[in-house]
Amino acid sequence: MKRVEVKTGKSYEILIRHNILDKSGEYIRPLTKAIRAVIVSDSNVAPIYADKVKASLEDNGFDVSVFVFNAGEQSKRLFTIEKMYMHFFENNITRTDIVVALGGGVTGDMAGFAAASYLRGIDFVQIPTSLLAQVDSSVGGKTGVDLPTGKNLVGAFHQPRIVLIDPETLNTLPEKFFRDGLGEVVKYGCIKSVDLFERLENQNAADVIDDIIYECVSIKRDVVQRDELDTGERAILNFGHTFGHAIEKLGSYSGLTHGEAVAAGSAILTRITEAKGFTRKGTSARLDNLLRKYDLPLNSDFTLAEILAATRGDKKSTGKSVKFIFLRAIGECYINKIDFEDIEDFFVV
Repeated sequence: MKRVEVKTGKSYEILIRHNILDKSGEYIRPLTKAIRAVIVSDSNVAPIYADKVKASLEDNGFDVSVFVFNAGEQSKRLFTIEKMYMHFFENNITRTDIVVALGGGVTGDMAGFAAASYLRGIDFVQIPTSLLAQVDSSVGGKTGVDLPTGKNLVGAFHQPRIVLIDPETLNTLPEKFFRDGLGEVVKYGCIKSVDLFERLENQNAADVIDDIIYECVSIKRDVVQRDELDTGERAILNFGHTFGHAIEKLGSYSGLTHGEAVAAGSAILTRITEAKGFTRKGTSARLDNLLRKYDLPLNSDFTLAEILAATRGDKKSTGKSVKFIFLRAIGECYINKIDFEDIEDFFVV
């Protein structure tokens, strides 16, 4: 088993172990005095894994209920959160009880936000079952939902009590969503780790996935510990996301998946920054080649003008500017703020 300790305002461990779902209750029980636990999952994941986690929780003394929502980004809205609140109320969830997020990034974001806001905050646990959630969204305490005007515009910082990662769940993940997670994995190589990027180039990611998960969460742990509330360095974790979120929004969240949109966004941005001299020559070609290897998109169906217009609603906007993350080279990045009024001129090559 691999362990990563996260030392934030509320410290917790990330445990990476095959078949840890069977033992999930044993790891959660020492962390809480909760009588009741609510498993929050989606309509794809719940039929596969909810009974297993429920049985382990019950074996460790929890009274367990299960809330299931329709799978997909389209459900990541406040109307689903309200249904969660009602489930919590009807099942007598108190401030000392616990929420267990079982699923991908949408599940973790919503369950975490519901836990952060119900009764002004109750504990929750992350059990990510998708690669994207395992390498990225389950760690760091960002929770939230989308609005029609943009992604993750409503949310809260709420750190989990523990993150339990079972790589076995990836065996039931459709190939499209394994690629989706690799979009975030490539991001970590781009911003912080030449070694990770080279491993992805030289090996098959699926063959070394345990090591990849461990390296990604370790990188994110280090960044989050230095900037828990996203006031500085943590913005680098959004490489590719400013354009990526715009692409998702333009596609009404039913086109490219999140990881695919991030891949496309990072490729589009890096080609431009290299052409303008901000990024070392050859970087964009290397990135494009890696994305091709894993069948991730290099472009979107939308024009650059459409993408730039859609960035105005991005949550990384501050005052009159938007934060973009530029690569200097593979493994090295920096934050560049661009005023709204200058965005179109800046990105004309």
